[in-house]
Order: sequence, then structure tokens, then C-alpha cells
Amino acid sequence: MIESLDIWLAVGGLLAGLMVGLTGMGGAVLVTPLLILVFGLPPAVAVSSDVVANAVIKPVGSIVHIRTRTVHWGLVQWLSLGSVPGILLGTIVFARTLADPASAAQLKYIIGIVLLIALAASVVRPWIVRLRRSDVEVVAPDDPRRGPMAPIKRALTLVVGFVVGIIVGMTSVGSGSLIVISLLVLYPLLAPRVLVGTDLTQAVPMLAAGALAHMTIGDVDWRVTGALLVGQIPGVWLGARMSSRYDGRLLKALLMVVLAATALKLLGVSTVICGTIAIAGVVVLVFQFIRERSAARVAQDVS
Repeated sequence: MIESLDIWLAVGGLLAGLMVGLTGMGGAVLVTPLLILVFGLPPAVAVSSDVVANAVIKPVGSIVHIRTRTVHWGLVQWLSLGSVPGILLGTIVFARTLADPASAAQLKYIIGIVLLIALAASVVRPWIVRLRRSDVEVVAPDDPRRGPMAPIKRALTLVVGFVVGIIVGMTSVGSGSLIVISLLVLYPLLAPRVLVGTDLTQAVPMLAAGALAHMTIGDVDWRVTGALLVGQIPGVWLGARMSSRYDGRLLKALLMVVLAATALKLLGVSTVICGTIAIAGVVVLVFQFIRERSAARVAQDVS
């Protein structure tokens, strides 16, 4: 029974929060598969409970960026105009079709697909940054340094918000990864700090609307949500503090390998194949890390 797992859910939330703080990867990408595959929760409960938990956590990060004036409010407005109705529509689809226990396999499949898309977006993000961004950065409209402002592509931005809102309402996954990669494509001059601040801030109204919708017509388990928050809130804080001493590159790469295997498991691939992929990927990354460290030491000794 879930009552006996509350402490372990909190521990899971703590670990997920640490990973988010250290690597910047979205919490739902980690938490939703964790709830389904590790804790054995029904996919519908995992999605609804995670949407509500995310609605509590997201404002914490956005407040920091609002205070440092690294939010592009014009983009937040147009993304929200699309994402709020999008997440409401996605939640309606979720409640009417995917929340049915008979649709559990279908929901797991959809989450697996979205997870792979989110991971692919994370992989291609550095290449898009190099291809699309020049030496000039766009800053927030109220930043005293004032940078060149690209015109807002209102229709495209609204459509991006709407599509991502639908996906998040149905799966709880993708609010960060998909928005960030879309903004990079549409606005290549957006400064990294403004990109992150805008993403976090636009997620607040979207997830608030999604949380209310899931509380009304979804399948929220408050014991699950509460236990997650008990672990995630201090976990994100600790991870953010630790990230100042560790860049998180290897950890992020390892997580992406494990999450890729997790997505394949949600898609119905056998445990043996998923485990083999995860182990092989981890071994390759560890050897690559050791090789890079050895090369760095040699270069340091030579200099």
C-alpha cells in the first residue's frame, strides 16, 4: 500500500530534486517515470500527482529570475495565452480517455514517446545554440543593459505554448525541455539566463491551471504529491547549491542514458534490452570521462 511507501516517495523526490538542481533537467522527466516504474503507481495517478507537485515547485525558481530581471515578459504572455488553454484541453483528454485504468498501457506509451522527444531536445540543444546564436544576446525588455530586441512571433509562440500545454496536461512531461528548444529555434539571440527565466516563469500559470484541472477532473493522490514535495523542495535547493562546485555534465549525460532506457521500457521494450542499453551507455560515458580527466592531467603536467 502507498501508506508504507510515503518515506520512500519522499526519498525519491529528494533524489529527483537533487538531480534537477545539479543538472537543470526537468523534474517531471525524472519523477513521472520514477512513480510508474519504481513505485508501481498507476500512470494516471503519477501524471496528476506530478502536475500538482510541479505547480508548487516552479514558482520557486521563477521568483529568482523575476528578481534578477531575466524574464522576457512578452514571451511569457504569448506562451501563456497558448499553454493555459492547452493544458486545460490536455487534462480533459487525459480525464476522459487516459485516466481510465484500461488505458494505462496507452498512457505509458504516450509518456514514453514524450520522454524520448524531451531527451532528444536536450541532446540537440547545444547544436542549435551553436548554429542559431550569434555573439549578440537578447536580454529581458526591462534589463538596464538593453540588448537588440527581436520581434515576438506571436502566432508561432502561441502555438508552441498550446501544443506543449496539451502534452503536459496529458503526461506531465515536457514543460521545460520542449519550451526551451522551441524558444531557441524561434529566438536564437535569447540570452541563456533569459531563456531559463522565461521558461520557468511561463510554466507557473500553465501548471497552476493544470493543477486546478487535475484536482478537479484528474486522479491526484495527495499522499503522493505531499511526499514528493517533502523531498523535492530541499532536494532542488541542495542540488542548486552543489551545482556551484560541480558542473553536472557527466551526471546529466548518465541521467539521459538511463532515462532513454526508461522511455524504451515505457514503450514496452523488454527489461533485458533496456538494462543492456543503460549499462552500455553508462560504461561508455564513464570511460569517456576518465579519458578526458587523464588528458586534462597530461595537459596540465605539460604546461
